[in-house]
Amino acid sequence: MDDRFNPQPPIYGQRYAGSAVARNTVLRNTYMLLAISLVPTVLGAWAGLQTGLAQWMLVNPGMGMLLFFGGAFGLMYAVQRNSNSGIGVALLLGFTFFMGLMMSQLLSMVLGLSNGVQLIALAFGGTAVIFGAMASLATVVKRDLSGLTKFLFIGAVMLMIVGVANIWLQLPALVIMFSVVAIGIFSAFMMIDVRRVLDGGETNYISATLAIYLDLYNVFVNLLSLLSIFAGGSRR
Repeated sequence: MDDRFNPQPPIYGQRYAGSAVARNTVLRNTYMLLAISLVPTVLGAWAGLQTGLAQWMLVNPGMGMLLFFGGAFGLMYAVQRNSNSGIGVALLLGFTFFMGLMMSQLLSMVLGLSNGVQLIALAFGGTAVIFGAMASLATVVKRDLSGLTKFLFIGAVMLMIVGVANIWLQLPALVIMFSVVAIGIFSAFMMIDVRRVLDGGETNYISATLAIYLDLYNVFVNLLSLLSIFAGGSRR
């Protein structure tokens, strides 16, 4: 599910969305809500580790994938349907909590490494650096990015198909290729999604937060996956 090709209604609680002041307000609210969304993500990850959900998904990857797609797509649809009301904020935070739950599977494996905590911190810092670079680049890029957006969307769909197939194939080389390509695609999406807000193409800060959050989430989990493969220590 991707909302990047659909025009959005005016921002919740904001008028005159076409003005520079309004665009800056959308961006500021987006960044604020994005920062807040990290809290339920962390809580969700902690809950997944504490309740045993992470281990259950490791033992049952097929069921875990169904849970992920069903919950993620359902909540994204609900967020978009309510993006013009305060309910949309609550649903977005619920979505980020759910995504934290789903991330706990990867975190469980990484924390089993002797340097797992350091790898998580490094992946978080790397994601922050990538976001800072892409957000800065978005302020200077002036060309039309619609063609690139469609190309990246096709790439993201193909990645989804490859990811599902590799649940059963279990090819290490495919995991590495998947993560490298995913980091590239969603880093580019960061720039595009920030640029859409700056251009006034996205006037709803809830929808903007959802798009950028998904970019950050995908970059983080794939960067962490790569780090665990190439820099991971011994198992505890």
